[in-house]
Amino acid sequence: MKLDYVAWGQDVLEQEAQAIIRAKDNLGSDFELAATTLMKCSGKVVVSGMGKSGHIGKKLAATFSSTGTPSFYLHPSEALHGDLGMLNNHDLLLLIAYSGETAEVLEVAKFGRRHDIPIISICGNQNSTLAKFSDIFLDGGVGGEADGLDLAPTTSSTLALAIGDALAVTMMKARGFTEADFARYHPGGKLGKRLSLVENYMRPLELQDLIQLSWGFHDVLETVTRHNFGIAAVVSSGGELVGAISDGDIRRLLLSREGQALSSIASEFMSKKPKTIDAKRLAIDAVKEMNDNSITNLFVTDAHDRPLGILRMHDLIANKVI
Repeated sequence: MKLDYVAWGQDVLEQEAQAIIRAKDNLGSDFELAATTLMKCSGKVVVSGMGKSGHIGKKLAATFSSTGTPSFYLHPSEALHGDLGMLNNHDLLLLIAYSGETAEVLEVAKFGRRHDIPIISICGNQNSTLAKFSDIFLDGGVGGEADGLDLAPTTSSTLALAIGDALAVTMMKARGFTEADFARYHPGGKLGKRLSLVENYMRPLELQDLIQLSWGFHDVLETVTRHNFGIAAVVSSGGELVGAISDGDIRRLLLSREGQALSSIASEFMSKKPKTIDAKRLAIDAVKEMNDNSITNLFVTDAHDRPLGILRMHDLIANKVI
């Protein structure tokens, strides 16, 4: 017998892909009702399933939670030994069982029915007990498993995962979930760095760090060099950012005005309209802004153009944002 690994692998992927395509083509009012019910849920989405369905359930609970829909996984066996106390009638049950006859999952469904907790099920048999217990049945039926023996959950578990992902992403879009929201739930690791916010890395600016338009050369020099940022903000009498003075501006002043430089005031040699960014923007956006403008600092301002802090490329590199 020839061991045709590639062909076998292709067959599995083809069967699973076709099952997802069929489910996509059949998606309709039941899915819409499930999404509507999820949107109305004021509690948590509690996902439960046994065996391979349980593994899918854990992943789906994590996906819901990280995309703006509070959720947790409830092991059906543990549920029958006290963990049902985690549920209340503000929650919603998402139950996964391909046969629809898994005893432990059915007990969780019965509890949900007794306590008026909405039940959405993903299973492969619309005539099953679980389907009948459910308020909304999502068809996870497949023509067969991809193992060749129609025994190991493969195509069916992949489809359950895809349907659950479709629900989670639909909720994400319906709630207007943004990159900034995503960043709040993913503070760690490479993804967290990429999605972290400007406010996490900016250096706060105090009143004494800001230069007034009328300040003389020596006051300006002292302020620019105080924190070794190499630049300082210039503000109007109302506190709005109107300019910036950098080490380079000071050097250019000394070269161009020679003996008169020391009698200059801030408004005469500041750079006007410095680049700014909002504290709630993504740090990675700030990197692009700096690169596009060939600069290494951005002032962080509030809604009234008052400087709150300074964001430095050096700090973004040190924190491995880039």
